[in-house]
Amino acid sequence: MSQQRGRGRGAPGGGDRGRRGGGGSPYRGGGGDRGGSPYRGGSPARGGRGGFGGGPGGDAPLIFNAGQPAQIDPNASASNELIVRVRGAQPGPERPARPGYGTAGSVIALRANFFALEFTKDTIFEYVVKIEPEPKSQKARVKRRVLALFEQSEAVRPYVNMFAHDGAQRLVAAQQLPELQGTVVFFEDGEKQPARNADKYTVEVTFLRELSTAPLRQFMNGDVANIDKVENVDPVISAYNLVVQRQAAQQGYRFGKNRYFFPENRAQIGENLFALMGFYSSVRPCNKLVMVNINVCMSAFHKPGKLSDALRSFGMGSFDAAPRELMRKVKVSTTYLGYKRVKTINRVVLGLSARKHRFSCEELGGMVSVEEYFLRKHNIRLQHPDDMPLIDVGAPGKSRYIPAELCTIEPGEPHLGKLGPNETSEMLRVASRRPAANATLIAGTGLPRLGIEPATPVLGNFGIRISAQMTVIPGRELPAPSVTYRKGNPRVANGSWNIMDVKFHHGGKMGNWKVLVVRDGVDALTFNGPNDPRLNGFMKAFTDKCRNSGLEFGTAPPVIKPTAALPPLRDDPGRRKALSLIEQSIESFGDPKATSFILVLLQKRDDFIYPGIKRLCSVKFGVRTQCLLLDKALKERGQDQYLSNVALKVNTKLGGINHRLAGDALAWLTREPTMLVGIDVTHPGPASVPGTPSIAGVVASIDKDFVQFPASLRLQKSKQEGIAELADMMIDRLQAFRRRSNVLPKRIVVFRDGVSEGQYDKVVNEELPQILQAFKRIDPKNPRYRPTLSILICGKRHHARFYPTNSDHADKNGNTRPGTVVDRGVTSLVDFDFYLQAHAGLQGTVRPTHYVVVYDESSLTADAVQQGVHAASYLYARATKAVSLVPPAYYADIVCEQARFWIQGFLNQGGGSDTASSAGGGGGGAGTTSSAGMKMAREAAEQRVYEAAQRMWGNGLHPNLQDAMFYL
Repeated sequence: MSQQRGRGRGAPGGGDRGRRGGGGSPYRGGGGDRGGSPYRGGSPARGGRGGFGGGPGGDAPLIFNAGQPAQIDPNASASNELIVRVRGAQPGPERPARPGYGTAGSVIALRANFFALEFTKDTIFEYVVKIEPEPKSQKARVKRRVLALFEQSEAVRPYVNMFAHDGAQRLVAAQQLPELQGTVVFFEDGEKQPARNADKYTVEVTFLRELSTAPLRQFMNGDVANIDKVENVDPVISAYNLVVQRQAAQQGYRFGKNRYFFPENRAQIGENLFALMGFYSSVRPCNKLVMVNINVCMSAFHKPGKLSDALRSFGMGSFDAAPRELMRKVKVSTTYLGYKRVKTINRVVLGLSARKHRFSCEELGGMVSVEEYFLRKHNIRLQHPDDMPLIDVGAPGKSRYIPAELCTIEPGEPHLGKLGPNETSEMLRVASRRPAANATLIAGTGLPRLGIEPATPVLGNFGIRISAQMTVIPGRELPAPSVTYRKGNPRVANGSWNIMDVKFHHGGKMGNWKVLVVRDGVDALTFNGPNDPRLNGFMKAFTDKCRNSGLEFGTAPPVIKPTAALPPLRDDPGRRKALSLIEQSIESFGDPKATSFILVLLQKRDDFIYPGIKRLCSVKFGVRTQCLLLDKALKERGQDQYLSNVALKVNTKLGGINHRLAGDALAWLTREPTMLVGIDVTHPGPASVPGTPSIAGVVASIDKDFVQFPASLRLQKSKQEGIAELADMMIDRLQAFRRRSNVLPKRIVVFRDGVSEGQYDKVVNEELPQILQAFKRIDPKNPRYRPTLSILICGKRHHARFYPTNSDHADKNGNTRPGTVVDRGVTSLVDFDFYLQAHAGLQGTVRPTHYVVVYDESSLTADAVQQGVHAASYLYARATKAVSLVPPAYYADIVCEQARFWIQGFLNQGGGSDTASSAGGGGGGAGTTSSAGMKMAREAAEQRVYEAAQRMWGNGLHPNLQDAMFYL
């Protein structure tokens, strides 16, 4: 099977789940929210208080282009003849072709954020760009700057509208170019001329090949006889991507794949943070057309200016507790050498000032402080020698320190670290826009920004014309299933239902349960012992809600134990002493095996206590927990709803069943013993220690109601995309199924989350064999055990959005309604894929989930899988609504996030002082290490981190919890 299958031809994919990485915001480059200090003003032209328009209460209309006719594009309705041809070309279970189009539900017309691209040229000319010598650091940025300077040269300037490049080594041209080469004297953007000792680079553009566009035309028209030879199609698509993104690449800040942000489209979300609006674009082949997928995206960026100002705004000037990785990877410039030099921050060295840190400097006669070095060497008297941290801009294993006050944050630097709650709130506010507002931004701002309307000369020279109108495609609305309870008959409306006065189908047993009150310094929420009237009132409300919902209680009341008063963060960096006190309190409850669960009452939630409790109870004690925030739990208004939601979680953790689906909604699963599986991997993020492991999680159903999904978890090498121990985890899950159901499943449906579009074949080539191996190993007495298997990829990180064309098919916010499914027009020509929006959009523009069947032995039909996944989306245990991601994949995501708490210190580096060693580093001085030496030092350091994280992980999930949904 070709490793290139799936690249460039499928519907829009997205990045892998490294995106959820430790401490990083989930909104980098994608739209969403971030937080920090309250908004501090801003003119409307800069985003202002009103954000970017179209949010809650905005003036945008409910329906985009409501007055224009919405005629479905004839190309969006592919013929059955095409399906027959494709299935003939790929008949096996691997990467199956679409068996047909879905017919269930009512047909509706939708606008999609795709724009038709026509091309007239038969040939594209491809070249290789060679830059010598290789830049010593920041290779990508320096190469882009070198090529920008190269384009300004007299020899190249006449051709600049005839080509586009990737900023590194690939260039495509609309015509054959003459030999282009020259020398570039480097200087930074913003400088007028090079420095006296500026670096020099030679640039050479060498012809590689002619790319014919004929294979792309054949592919769009359904000529898929040679479907595995996608190397003839992908290079043309990627070349058109370079051309379409040419203007954005020159004028915007690139951050993330195919995303470009623009400084004038901004809103302030913190004292030194801005939300910048940008646009994503990607060229993709569809039926009979090439389409350009364009979407609005948002991310948080640092305000350009003095680094010392930014550090003060984050509370770092006085060295109080803050994340050490706050400004990591931010590029800053210095000018103390007489010219501009750009460096990347490796870390902010808390607790180490220019006055305190001394190093050996032969030039100045021995040991000097950084403060002395800059005074004697550069005649610079530092203004903040003792109240600002040093900045390490050295390579790993080779520290190089510069005072923060001499650094300036460069424009266009994204904020990679975790944001505080206020910034997050502000980001939510400015990023949440109604669908019509987003569509208006795409059409009114995105098309001009990308150089599409009006078209740039580059597009014209390549013979490309892109429509300014969104395509109109057919969609369908699937009917919602009915939900049932042992008592009560709630009605499903707009993807949700109410559970007032219902009883769960099966109640869990709350026999010997305990209550832990965590006393953490909030006087207003401190109970005066177990007999406090407020505590008694809350306990009665909680037990009444659980009992009325159907949970079973023993006769004895729970043991209630408050912890000792926890020392505050300022006296206990990392809160190790506080967690030790909590651990002692849990130990005092006695044997965890005799405890059904512990109700933990938190006075506040921070980055240490909640994760620490989850780790202690999941890894060391093996006891289920339910944490409640007292400020929410004690509120009279809304308390009943809050406790109802808590009861959902507690019952599921105790093995209960909250609700079922009525009728034959799950008929596609219940004809024979079936196990649903969810698989996910979470990766460390930008704020994680280099070398921090990734975490793989597998959940699987064990009951015929598809309610209980226990989990298996493993550590693996940092950012490893595949799953190293999948076979063992699948064996764990098959054994759990057999313990509960007394048989092994005859059918297994796997939902794999967190896989980007280019990795579909990786799942088939590397993960499928491990699953098949698990079947052979599960029963030594029956090595021929072989259930039928289907594997679906679930993707949320895509940029396809669908807009109602009339209010009859829109909710109150202008979003499409729950049950909307799309499998025509903008889906893959060859793969079996569809978009499904099972849930209701609560705010902003709703995002459907992209499902792709990559392996199928069950002969799934389009209607069976689309209706089946839609119905299963109503089975999520801890909510009374349909969810956006099918529950097995959702649970796999949650359990991986929960397991991150077990190595929390590596995923989110804490604050406090940093006594970094100065070995091998100089105050502002030079010092070199070979690239091979630096690589070895980096790999050794990362291996030490990995081994330390393994020790912290220990044996992983406690055996007591191997059959429990402890993670909800």
